[in-house]
Amino acid sequence: MKNSNKSLMHVLGMSILLSMSSSTFAELIMDASGGTGQAALNWSSEDAKQLLNGDVSSLNDEVTPQGSTKITTSVRSSNAVVSHAAPKTVQILNNSRYSNQPAVNARAALVMDSQTGEVLYSKNTNAALPIASITKLMTAVVIADARLNMSEDITLQAIDFAGAGGKNSSSTLRAGDSMNRAEVLLLALMKSENPAAAALARTYPGGRAAFVSAMNSKAKSLGMTSAHYYESTGLDPRNIASARDLGILVSAAYQYGLIRQFSTTASYDFNLGHRVLKSNNTNALVRNGGWNINISKTGYINEAGRCVVMHTTLNNRPAVVVLLGADSSQARTEDAMRLMNWTSQLPKRI
Repeated sequence: MKNSNKSLMHVLGMSILLSMSSSTFAELIMDASGGTGQAALNWSSEDAKQLLNGDVSSLNDEVTPQGSTKITTSVRSSNAVVSHAAPKTVQILNNSRYSNQPAVNARAALVMDSQTGEVLYSKNTNAALPIASITKLMTAVVIADARLNMSEDITLQAIDFAGAGGKNSSSTLRAGDSMNRAEVLLLALMKSENPAAAALARTYPGGRAAFVSAMNSKAKSLGMTSAHYYESTGLDPRNIASARDLGILVSAAYQYGLIRQFSTTASYDFNLGHRVLKSNNTNALVRNGGWNINISKTGYINEAGRCVVMHTTLNNRPAVVVLLGADSSQARTEDAMRLMNWTSQLPKRI
């Protein structure tokens, strides 16, 4: 992986990566490497700029029904404000229009049409709750916005394993492990590695303080009114957001092809030189297949319970699913499947 002189983007071609939203990053790697399962994650800064700048799709304005709540948001990059939003409005509508709504175990739940902002299902959606490793989705957005050199090597340090919020950071990584920034981001999104997310913040221009400031600035610019971040991993229970705010974040994150591909990689073998780290996605629904999941991030600490956010396509409808505070991983998965099956039965969007 590390000795290849070819960039992944050059191997695959920009148009191929941007067009294959239904394929995971790992599958694209398999295709590019003749079935070996590995290819270089040796990205130049120009590669990252092309991918990130060229993969923002505008959304149509929607008429906000009388009595609904309109929340205007904007998507900001490191050097400009993009004119369109994701979503432009969050329409809080009376859920009684949809019958036979399922019960869920989670403390808070949201299903939202990611294009119109219409809330299809809601439970306790405005409560600000600990979000655990869902935090890493904002970490990825800040990294993507910064247009950093994705081929730059990052060596993990002991401080990256120190944890946060009084919690230790368990990991299969070790201090001294070295990989490029693309690999570190893949580990943070796919495997939810806390030291990886900590290292991304540490190596950000200006360090951790600047990174956390960028996280909160991004949340504010998106209209995430209850969200607040103290660090980049999610170990600190003071990292909070409402299900409503996370719906906005997931819709914004969907505009980054980098995040779509990395967060839905089912498995990947990281060649660290002295050992190979076999890694699987933390979301069973991604690992097992069967659903068209475009973005995924799970989370867990005691204070947050089991959490997940996803962007998926259900019955021709782009939808965001948010679950916070489920009792167990099984309950979280069953809640998600129940909500996605129910949403799939709703009338198709035209």
